[in-house]
Amino acid sequence: HNTLGQFLVKQKFIHFNKVGDLDMITPDTACVIIEPIQGEAGYIPANKDFLEQLSAQCKKTGALLVMDEVQTGMGRTGSLFAFEQYGIVPDVLILAKALGGGMPLGAFISDKSIMDCLKTNPHLGHITTFGGHPLSCIAAIASLEELLKSNVIQEVDQKGDLFRKLLQHEHIKEVRGQGLMLAVDLGNAEMAKNVIDICFKKRLVTDWFLFSEQSIRISPPLIITPTEIRFACKTLLGAIDQAAKQGS
Repeated sequence: HNTLGQFLVKQKFIHFNKVGDLDMITPDTACVIIEPIQGEAGYIPANKDFLEQLSAQCKKTGALLVMDEVQTGMGRTGSLFAFEQYGIVPDVLILAKALGGGMPLGAFISDKSIMDCLKTNPHLGHITTFGGHPLSCIAAIASLEELLKSNVIQEVDQKGDLFRKLLQHEHIKEVRGQGLMLAVDLGNAEMAKNVIDICFKKRLVTDWFLFSEQSIRISPPLIITPTEIRFACKTLLGAIDQAAKQGS
């Protein structure tokens, strides 16, 4: 077995959405792990061409394509899984967060041939703390059934478009993302922090990103109503006005 240090030395990072970096994936590459929409980087969607060529390069070299949909999965982007919108199928799908319908649960999903490789060396070494807990699984099944039988996912894009339509302000540099997974980029980390604090006092809870401190996270429950969206946007725009005056 490689030590952790040896493993880290062998890791390589390719630039997101940079097709030229895909040549770094070779027959010696075990797998490529990627988010279809980068989460903590500030909700940056992958270009369709990039993911298509990434998938093709993985197939060509034999590398496994591992899709991390912990944040994007379960309807967040307007389809049950974000990869469906790109016309590709990963070798491994990783899920958590919304999967459990409020309960702690994670999942590693793949076909039998890949799963069989994980049975030994080490024996039963690939498990999770909450994997398979009966109560969490019941909650996950109920949540999945509700998503599939209702119109919740079908309404996501429309609700996301309403956010984009309403979030117009001179201090907003960009609203990016997909569906109800949006980032409001203010171009200034201090201002974003002030806006978040003001929003909290006005009963609107939002958040920033680990690696995009100038952006504000829009990630509401999928059942949010148009009325609630309008309240949220009005409050957010008012907070931006207030923060701008405080900073002037």
